[in-house]
Amino acid sequence: MRLLLHNIQYGTGRLRRFAWLETLTRSTRHFPNITRFLRHMDPDIIGLVEVDAGSFRTEHKNQAEELANDLDYYHCHRVKYPDNGLGRRVPVLNKQANAVLSREPILRSAFHDFDTGFKSLAIEVELEQVTFFLVHLALGMRARQRQLGDLYDLVQGCDKPRLVAGDFNTLTGVWEMRMFLRATGLKSANTRHAPTFPSWAPCRELDFICHDPSITPIRFKIPRVRLSDHLPLMFDFEPPDTPRQPPQDGTH
Repeated sequence: MRLLLHNIQYGTGRLRRFAWLETLTRSTRHFPNITRFLRHMDPDIIGLVEVDAGSFRTEHKNQAEELANDLDYYHCHRVKYPDNGLGRRVPVLNKQANAVLSREPILRSAFHDFDTGFKSLAIEVELEQVTFFLVHLALGMRARQRQLGDLYDLVQGCDKPRLVAGDFNTLTGVWEMRMFLRATGLKSANTRHAPTFPSWAPCRELDFICHDPSITPIRFKIPRVRLSDHLPLMFDFEPPDTPRQPPQDGTH
C-alpha cells in the first residue's frame, strides 16, 4: 500500500517566505496541479492538511470533495476547529479543514478534538487492514505536548495496525516526538530525519508518517515538488500478513 501525506496550504501555491496573508488568495488556478500530482503518485491513502472546505478562495467549492470525485476515492473531512471554537466563527477560518481520502472503502471514521490548542482536530479512519490517524498540531509547544498526550490515548485504544501522520509543527526540533514514539511504540518512516519545510529550502522536519512495528516499510520518499510551503511525504508499506509484491514501476 502507499500513503501520501501533504500539507497543501489550501491549494494556494504561495511559496514566498513570511507571506502568510497570501494564503488568503484564490486557489482555483493552482489546485489542478495538486490534483495531477496526486493522480500521478497513485496512493492508496491520502492525508491532506490545510484543505479548503468551501471559502471564497475556492469559489465556495470543497477541495476534499472535488479531489474525491476526480480521483474516484472515498473521503472524509472536517474543519480543524472545535464546534465551539473561535475558528468556527471567523470567515475563511471556518472553512479550513483536514481530509483523508482512500482508494478502498472507509469502514469507520471519527473526529476527535483535543482539549488544548486553537487547531485541535484528529481524524481517525478505519480501513480493512489499518487504522489511520491524521493530525495538525498547535503552534505552541506546551499545547503540542498536551495534544501528543491526547493522541497517545487515541492510538493506544486502537485494535488494528496504526498509521499516524500529519503536520506536527515540531518547531523546536524532532526531539518533541521522541517521548510520543517511545510511549506508543510507533516508528517514524522518515528514518533519516529529512526536512520537509519550507519546500523551497527545507530545513525543518515538521511533517511525519509514523507506523506500527507490525507494518513493514518498503519505501519512503519526499518528492521535491513545490506545490505548497510543505513538501509531501510518500510511504510504501505492507500491512501485516500481506504477501510481498514489488512496487510498480513508473510512479515511484
